[in-house]
Amino acid sequence: MSEIQRETMAYDVVVVGAGPAGLSAAIRLKQLDPDLEVVVLEKGSEVGAHILSGAVLDPCGLDALIPDWKDKGAPLNTPVTEDHFYMLGEAGESKIPNWPMPPFMSNHGNYIVSMGNVCRWMAEQAEELGVEIFPGMACSELVYGEDGTVKGVVAGEFGKNPDGTPGPGYEPGMELHGKYVFIAEGVRGSLAKELIGKYDLSAGKEPQKFGLGMKEIWEIDPAKHKPGSVTHTMGWPLGSNAGGGSFIYHLENNQVYVGFVVHLNYKNPHLFPYMEFQRFKHHPMVAELLKGGKRVAYGARAISEGGFQSMPKMVVPGAAILGCSVGMVNVPRIKGNHNAMLSGMAAAEAAFEAIKAGREGDELTSYETSVREGAIGKDLWKVRNVKPLWSKFGMLASTAIGGFDMWCNHLGFSVLGTLGHGKTDAEATEPAAKHKPIDYPKPDGVLSFDRLTNVSFAATNHEESQPCHLKLADPDLPVKQNLPIYAGPSARYCPAGVYEFVGEGADVRFQVNFQNCVHCKTCDIKDPAQNITWTTPQGGDGPNYPNM
Repeated sequence: MSEIQRETMAYDVVVVGAGPAGLSAAIRLKQLDPDLEVVVLEKGSEVGAHILSGAVLDPCGLDALIPDWKDKGAPLNTPVTEDHFYMLGEAGESKIPNWPMPPFMSNHGNYIVSMGNVCRWMAEQAEELGVEIFPGMACSELVYGEDGTVKGVVAGEFGKNPDGTPGPGYEPGMELHGKYVFIAEGVRGSLAKELIGKYDLSAGKEPQKFGLGMKEIWEIDPAKHKPGSVTHTMGWPLGSNAGGGSFIYHLENNQVYVGFVVHLNYKNPHLFPYMEFQRFKHHPMVAELLKGGKRVAYGARAISEGGFQSMPKMVVPGAAILGCSVGMVNVPRIKGNHNAMLSGMAAAEAAFEAIKAGREGDELTSYETSVREGAIGKDLWKVRNVKPLWSKFGMLASTAIGGFDMWCNHLGFSVLGTLGHGKTDAEATEPAAKHKPIDYPKPDGVLSFDRLTNVSFAATNHEESQPCHLKLADPDLPVKQNLPIYAGPSARYCPAGVYEFVGEGADVRFQVNFQNCVHCKTCDIKDPAQNITWTTPQGGDGPNYPNM
C-alpha cells in the first residue's frame, strides 16, 4: 500500500486516542501555548464510545489539570461514602476491616464516575481551548521519516476489501504529521506495541502483566441503592484457579457498576473468565442486590497490571507513549486514570519546552524522567510488589505479605526490594492435559447471560466487508496446536465470543467472528503462541458504550 498518495496535514502535536491521557495532554498543551496546533484522533464513533473503566476516580489528576473542574460542571457527581472489602466463599462472605490498610488505600475524597462521560466533558474543555478532535478516525499506521524518527500517523482509511485491497469506495485517509506524536491508545494499543517492539523499549524491564476487566451496568431497586457505596471482593468463584476479584459501585440514578477482573496469568486453559463473572453474580450477597433489577450495558477491557517494573521506555525520536499504553495502573487501588492524566500533562509540558526551544522529532527525555521520578513513579513504587506476590504466593499469603510491603514502602523503606514477574501471561498458559475441565452453570437469563446476548448490550458493530482486524500469523495454528494442546483457549478467554472452533474431527476449523469484537485486546495478550495480533478496524467501528 506504500504507493498510495495521501494528503498531508501538519500540526505541532498529534495525539492518538481521546482517553484521559490524550485529552489531558491536548488540554495542557493549549493551556501552555494557545497558538500550538494540536489534533486528537479517536477511533471510536464519538469520544467516550470506547472508554471502559471501573471507575472510582482519584481527582488529583483533574485537580492539577483543571483546578476549577467543579465550577465547569465535570461529571464527578457521586463522592465515595462507604468503602467495603470482602473475602467471598461460595455461600457467604467475611468482611475485611479497612484499618490495617495503608492510608493511600482509602477511597475517601474519590468519586464514582463514568470515565466515558468524564472524557466527553474533557473533550468539550479541549475544544473550547482550540484543540481539533476527530472521532471515527482510526490510526492504522505510523509514518516514519527517512532518519527513522516518528513523524506522524495515517488516519481515516476506509473502504478496503476483505483481502486488504482498495474497494470501490476506497478512501486512502490522510497523513497527519507532528513535531511530536503522542500515543495514548490505552492498554495494548497497536501503535504502542509497534513502537515497543521496533525500538526494543522493554529491554531490561519486567514483562507487562494484564487482567481482563468485564463490567455490566445494572439498574436496581431504589430501596437497595446506596449512592457512593464502594465494594471490592476476592475469593469465590475464582479460588486458586486465577487471581482477580470484583467491584460493585453505586453511582447516581439507581445504577450500579458490577465488574469482575481476572488476572490473565492463569495456568488452566479451561478457565472461562466471562463465565466466572456470570457465576459471581449468583453469590447470595450479589444476587440479593441485583434481584428485581436489570442489566442495561456490558463491556470488557484489558487492564495493565505490571506496574512500576514493567513500564517500558516511554520515548522514541518524535513520539512519546502515554498512560495505559505504558501501564500506569496502581493494582491494589484499582486506579490508573489519575496517572494517565498526569502522564498526559507531563508529556505536554516536555513537548511545549522542546517546541519553544526550536526542537522537534527528538526524544522527550524530560517526560520520562517526570513520570518515573514524579507523582506517578512514587504512586506505583509503593505498590510494585503486590502483583508479583499474588502471582507467586496466591491470594491469602499475598494479601498479608503485600499489605506489610505496602506499609513499609509507605513509611519510606523496603524489605523485599523489587520483585519480578517472570513469565508473560501467554507463557503462563499450561497444556490442558495438566488441568481438569471446569463445569460452568448455564446462564439463567436473569442474573447471568450468555456472551452473545451480553455483547448486544455493548452495541458493537463492524462493517463486514472490511479486512478482519484480528490478524493470524499462522491461520492453521489454532487447529493444529492450540486445540490439541491447550483445548482451544481462545474460545473461552475472549469475553465477546469472537473465536470458535466449528465442526468436529478432521472437519474442525477456526472461525473468527470479528464483528463481535469489543476491542478488549485479550487475544493479543493471552494467546499461548502469540499468533493473534489486534489491529484497528476502520474508524467508528467497535463498541458504543453509553456511560462506561
